[in-house]
Amino acid sequence: MQQLDQILTEKQVPSTEAAYLQHAAACSPFFARFVTKNTDTLTDLLDNLYKTYKTDDVYALFSGEKYLAETVFLQHIRQTRQRLMAHMILRDLNGLADFAEVVEITSALAEAAITAAADFYHAELSKTYGSPRDAQGQAQQLIVVGMGKLGGRELNVSSDIDLIFAYEQEGETDGEKVISNQDFFTRLGKKLITALDDVTADGFVFRMDMRLRPFGSEGALVCNLDALEDYYQNYGREWERYAWIKGRVVYGPAEALTRLIRPFVFRKYLDFNAYASMRDLKTQIQRDVVQRRLSDNIKLGRGGIREVEFIAQVFQLIRGGQLPDLQIKPTLAVLTRLAERGMLPQEDVAALQESYIYLRNLEHRLMYIDDQQTQDLPDSDTYRQYLLRMLGHADWQSFIAELNVHRDRVQRFFDDTFKDQQNNDLQQETAIWQGTIATGEAEQWLQAQGYTRPADLVQMLKNTRTSQKIQQLPEQSRRRLDQLMPLLLREAVQQQSTLPDTALIRTLDLLESICRRASYLALLAEFPDALSLIVKLCAASPWIAQYVAAHPVLLDELLNKQTLFKRLDSAQLKAELTQHMAHLAGDVEAQMDAMRHFKHANVLKIAAQDLMTALPLEAISDDLSALAEVVLQVSLHTVWQNISFKHRDTPQFAVIGYGKLGGKELGYLSDLDIIFLYDDDADNAQEVYARYAQRLNTWFNTITNAGLLYETDLQLRPDGNSGLLVSSVTAFNDYQENKAWVWEHQAITRARFVAGEPAVGKQFERIRLAVLKTARQQTDIQPQIIEMRQKMRAAHRFDAAKFDLKHEAGGIIDVEFMVQYLVLLHAAAYPVLTDNIGNIALLGVLAENGLIAASLAEQVQQSYRQYRAWIHASKLQGEPAKVDKALAEPLQQPVIQLWQAVFGLKA
Repeated sequence: MQQLDQILTEKQVPSTEAAYLQHAAACSPFFARFVTKNTDTLTDLLDNLYKTYKTDDVYALFSGEKYLAETVFLQHIRQTRQRLMAHMILRDLNGLADFAEVVEITSALAEAAITAAADFYHAELSKTYGSPRDAQGQAQQLIVVGMGKLGGRELNVSSDIDLIFAYEQEGETDGEKVISNQDFFTRLGKKLITALDDVTADGFVFRMDMRLRPFGSEGALVCNLDALEDYYQNYGREWERYAWIKGRVVYGPAEALTRLIRPFVFRKYLDFNAYASMRDLKTQIQRDVVQRRLSDNIKLGRGGIREVEFIAQVFQLIRGGQLPDLQIKPTLAVLTRLAERGMLPQEDVAALQESYIYLRNLEHRLMYIDDQQTQDLPDSDTYRQYLLRMLGHADWQSFIAELNVHRDRVQRFFDDTFKDQQNNDLQQETAIWQGTIATGEAEQWLQAQGYTRPADLVQMLKNTRTSQKIQQLPEQSRRRLDQLMPLLLREAVQQQSTLPDTALIRTLDLLESICRRASYLALLAEFPDALSLIVKLCAASPWIAQYVAAHPVLLDELLNKQTLFKRLDSAQLKAELTQHMAHLAGDVEAQMDAMRHFKHANVLKIAAQDLMTALPLEAISDDLSALAEVVLQVSLHTVWQNISFKHRDTPQFAVIGYGKLGGKELGYLSDLDIIFLYDDDADNAQEVYARYAQRLNTWFNTITNAGLLYETDLQLRPDGNSGLLVSSVTAFNDYQENKAWVWEHQAITRARFVAGEPAVGKQFERIRLAVLKTARQQTDIQPQIIEMRQKMRAAHRFDAAKFDLKHEAGGIIDVEFMVQYLVLLHAAAYPVLTDNIGNIALLGVLAENGLIAASLAEQVQQSYRQYRAWIHASKLQGEPAKVDKALAEPLQQPVIQLWQAVFGLKA
């Protein structure tokens, strides 16, 4: 320190800057040695003290070095590394730099050094052997993959760097002395390692670790991409998936390798087995920590850095294949994304990020002392004093107390994330499932729990357990099922909406249908609350049980009750779906599957809210209709982007919703009554939009692995099935004025613009209003409407004991026909009737204007609302839309009375 003070005095360094230098030297023996040995660097340190280096600045320090002699090159990259280290230490320890700056500079330093060394030695080797080329003569380049913290661009200041070397294609060099590409790149890889790893009089650049390559230390130093793909397909282990989450090409062509490795790391399905795999990996690490006495290691010990990384990465392993925006590298960015998606509470993420940054900053300070890679707290008083000085702590006890706050927090979050859901209080249920107790005893116990058919259930459980399907499951899946079945037996008796027998049978059917996918069993085993919820939903609705069995990926939606029971937000849904389609741009099949999953997931949410929170009828239909609109809106944009024959960036095209979509009365299984309109003067507009409409129709009606999106009905277009698939606004207007039947004008009473170009939607609305406000005579339209209604009713056979909620006299269609008739008859005099506000509201408007009796209107509103509620309930129960006649009769009568009043004859 005295030597440094003398140097600072001689150079007349200002007091503030001198104090910064003295503080850094007092904290870091490495820094003190560097500045006293290299006094010529003081000027550079002081000139750049307040400069925040960025990646480009770091790369600039290495530019041109490939033209130097090897000895000069090696000296330069080492001195550059020392200079940047000193700059970081000086800024960081004096509060001038933050964690983000330090890891960016360190990561950029590693990347720039790798690039400089690879370029230098590639050129040197090429002088002797020529350039490596593939069979087609294309030049080949070394690919360097940064793993771990380098891959995440969050590298430690004195860390090893974990690398994997590769190249694209086999071949040979084109020089006078020919060698294989494998030989060329192996030589290049060895020279790169030596250039960065060797310790000389000028120090080293980075310690290198190549053990993450295929087959580890025993494997080839460099692999071509075919060999790499073969290894990960046939030999890749779970810990390698974890390691590759952060794998990133830092030198050479990236696209082919990234495309190759992505399916190995990120499964297409939700991979809940990752919990057990990472729990096992953590156990192995913890065992190593104990054996090597690393309890004071802030990376591997309890509540350490690795536990924060595991929390972030388990979500990436599970959902990264489904959610491409989770395929990112930096730990802090992953945690932020999890909070944005509601996968972790915002406050938990903020706390984890705070502790992670604290631990990483502490890690850097441990490394600043002697430029050594260490995460162990020092045990010598001298080194402890260095650390305390850096941290501004007066004594070791106060520091440990602060550290433990963060370690305890991280460990608590880690334990909550990876808790092993073992149940030891289910001995009787386990024995019944395993068949290890007498049949009579099993039946007696089941009956005591509330099951009504114990003998049948014991036999059913035995048949399931011994079935070929279950016996052929992998061992891990059978263990998962053995874990789940006792839980199911307990949960089924908790249901109040139905008999426990029904809850058990429906849920068991679901488990049998998904048991071949180990990840779904893992999900329910890891999250018993999700199993409890699925039992409740299956007990309440066989339709939901069937729906989830058909789309088991929806089980994931049950994990977050905050989002599951939150009303849909159309703007948020549209933004989310649009972003997801953008991530999958170029892969139409993936986009179709993702959109179907999006729709199914949100239908499940609505149904769950309907059953569990008594969602009002109008809210159910509003949400189902809003969901369909979002899907239509995003589909229009996505399909237009995917077609090659488009003639403009934005189609002048609109989708018009009719029927239940138009009236915002969609049910769970409703199809979409739609027509397509365009307004475009381009010569080929009709042809382009006809092909576009056909693509849209295919997009909706194609059954993929993820199921059906929506069934569409296009019969309401001009001239029906014989008409063109898409109409110009002008042609549609002409048809409505001159050709449309009365029933088509009935249909337009509840039609509305739902997706596409708003300007085209406004033109449709102008046409709709003109149609509705046309003066009509009762004698012209009443007979046609009555005739249409009679034809519809004649096409159905009715049950003597059950009332058909839609088609029988006094049912839903009668209400719809009456409202439509009255709108067509009176809208010219009462424009308020043109508002598309739904049948219930329109009945109120008709009464307010004296067109029907108010008391009768109110009764019909109640009938209509109850009919629709019954229809929703019947769908959830998988039953036809019928109720007992005695139950319906009081509601049926007001509708029949209004029909008689409106049409002057019996319904």
